[in-house]
Amino acid sequence: MNAIANAVVVLVAALHVYFLVLEMFLWTKPLGLKTFRNSIEKATDSAVLAANQGLYNGFLAAGLVWGLSQSAPGFAFQIKMFFLLCVIVAGIYGAATVSRRILAVQAAPAALALILLFLA
Repeated sequence: MNAIANAVVVLVAALHVYFLVLEMFLWTKPLGLKTFRNSIEKATDSAVLAANQGLYNGFLAAGLVWGLSQSAPGFAFQIKMFFLLCVIVAGIYGAATVSRRILAVQAAPAALALILLFLA
């Protein structure tokens, strides 16, 4: 069960690395425009803010990788729990303020990982 929980944590970390790339490097490119349903004008005007948001997503991914790399099980659990809760809160806030889609894409995988982490 621990391996499954960690696999889902890896998935959540990978999603946040993907979000970092989208927001920091592809925001004004075709994939970024399509993903976030932006016009080039809107994307250009908000590129600096998106890059900042992407950096925060990178920190979330880094925290989850840190938790996965810890050899002390209790400490690893605490780190993963903290960063998964951060992802869930960010996802809920994003769903409430930007798009409900964020709940499914960001918060739900983190909630599943957190549940599996507790069951392991």
